[in-house]
Amino acid sequence: MKLTELASCAGCAAKMDSATLAAMLRALPPITDPNVLVGNATSDDAGVYRVSDELALVQTVDFFTPIVDDPYDFGAIAATNAISDVYAMGGKPLSALAIGAFPEKMDPAIAGAILRGGADAAKRAGIEIIGGHTIKDDEPKYGLAVTGVVHPGCIVRNSTARAGDEIFLTKALGTGILTTARRRGAIRDADLQPAIDSMKRLNREASVAMLRASASAATDVTGFGLAGHLREMTASAGIGAVLHSSQFPLLAHARDLAVSCAPGGTLRNLEIALENDTRFAADLDDAMRILCCDAQTSGGLLVAIPRERASDFVRAANEEGVSVVAHVGTFTETPGITIA
Repeated sequence: MKLTELASCAGCAAKMDSATLAAMLRALPPITDPNVLVGNATSDDAGVYRVSDELALVQTVDFFTPIVDDPYDFGAIAATNAISDVYAMGGKPLSALAIGAFPEKMDPAIAGAILRGGADAAKRAGIEIIGGHTIKDDEPKYGLAVTGVVHPGCIVRNSTARAGDEIFLTKALGTGILTTARRRGAIRDADLQPAIDSMKRLNREASVAMLRASASAATDVTGFGLAGHLREMTASAGIGAVLHSSQFPLLAHARDLAVSCAPGGTLRNLEIALENDTRFAADLDDAMRILCCDAQTSGGLLVAIPRERASDFVRAANEEGVSVVAHVGTFTETPGITIA
């Protein structure tokens, strides 16, 4: 059974697009509990609830359809992606619950491999999956609800970047394009393996590095793409940003396949970017425009570092073993995003 053939869209590209999601959230009543330190107002990666002056809970949930055919890898990628939200907030994961939707006719061994992949990824993060819930569904889905902890005074939000902060990215772009290319038979399994390895890599070390360098703000790059998640950061902070595409870390073959193998979620991200004050340089080709908006699954952290601490972040990331440390731009006082 090829898992990706059972899904209409794959991985984080299955997310509701940012414009539709924003319209849905406007129907919610405002959060009034003063212990909610981070809610849904700024589209942050996780909610944060204060338990005491010294302790707050970081809570998140993330699940999606298969992005690869190997069930173990699918489970590991989905779990890594869910746990990343805690790291993006500067928190430490504590425990998780699994969420599964599987076809009735699916071999239990396949579902078991998905669960095992998720459990092993959680163990790499130092936590256990202590329960969960499953339902019957023709389209398989898997993910985690994760609880973490953070000191209330040490939360890293997506809304607190400042003009002049440097922008760093800690994983290469192109997972959406490459997984779509594999589904279409445009590349071999071996060509996809670096993307799988990247999606299974925890953002734990990158989170430690950003805390060591006193990051102003952070988020992780997933279904809305680099431009979309950066737009959440700039809109919440009332600032802008300039990105330098020549500095983007790219997975092998991603640029060559961007135009022919862009997933639907990526193309929708590009439409939304153009509608929301994202300006592309006139000489930026279609492939790079698509890569700016490629729907990533289990992508890297997008981190705002004070200019005077930029070298500290690079040093800390290297010391922690972060494999990608790319300086991709700068936050500006002028609103809007410019990608050169």
